[in-house]
Amino acid sequence: MDKPLVSIALCTYNGEKYLVEQLDSIVNQSYPNIEIIAVDDCSSDGTVDILKAYAEKYPYFQVYENEINLGYIKNFEKAIRLCTGEFIALADQDDIWHLNKIAVQVNEIGEHNLIYHDSEFINEHGISINKKISDVRRFYSGGDSRYFLFENCVSGHTILFNKRIVPFLNHFKPEIFHDWWIAYVATNTGTILASTAILVKYRQHLSTSTDILRTKKPKRADRKIADQQFLQRLKHFTAYLYNDHQKFKTHLLNLVSRKSEKKINIRLLQFIISNQKILLFMQRKGYWSKLNYARKFL
Repeated sequence: MDKPLVSIALCTYNGEKYLVEQLDSIVNQSYPNIEIIAVDDCSSDGTVDILKAYAEKYPYFQVYENEINLGYIKNFEKAIRLCTGEFIALADQDDIWHLNKIAVQVNEIGEHNLIYHDSEFINEHGISINKKISDVRRFYSGGDSRYFLFENCVSGHTILFNKRIVPFLNHFKPEIFHDWWIAYVATNTGTILASTAILVKYRQHLSTSTDILRTKKPKRADRKIADQQFLQRLKHFTAYLYNDHQKFKTHLLNLVSRKSEKKINIRLLQFIISNQKILLFMQRKGYWSKLNYARKFL
């Protein structure tokens, strides 16, 4: 093959309902040189049987079964370690890929560490809800990881990255979404590129692990957990060995760590507002809405 090998890391767990439609969109990619690494996380339905049926039909399709449930974040870490391609793409079990997805991304990635794209939201029946990710998130291209300290605009199913960043990923943390971590590492060690192409139908349903459309109203207990996860994530990001803008991140971490000491931390509020073009870049909100967000965060 004169085309570089692309590994597709597919993670599954009780996904038989939508899996066949997703697999058909992957095995029929126009790109000619792929391997599929499917790792099942102890499914109790017919997911594994479906995967094995495809593995029998397609020689580049490999199936792995976990002995214990890892959770989807650690399961993606395992799947990535099993990939052998020059490029690695991530796949969820319930979406539908456009048949030229991999071809477009390989053609556009160039020397960037990672490329990601836009996606169309569909409901559980596969019907478009006339909204795309870029309607709710502003996309970032570049090599400044500070943009990922507060929020993430890189969805896992949109990612294709160069295998050269795998050694820099280290261990994935359960409190940090795998796509967020990969995007953060990619911007610390090089650059990422946002493509305007819509290459996936992104299914939204009750079992979806993320709530990008904010359809669920957070409870008080959920907010407390989110605050704890934010602090843990910021500590991990700041301690990362291959770090850019270290002083900026350390100062922010110190301010956030003292947040609970006062009802309102003026210095933290001032820091967020003065750096809102970076820290709140991904929010599609006006200045006053961002200011209100900062107030609620405090």
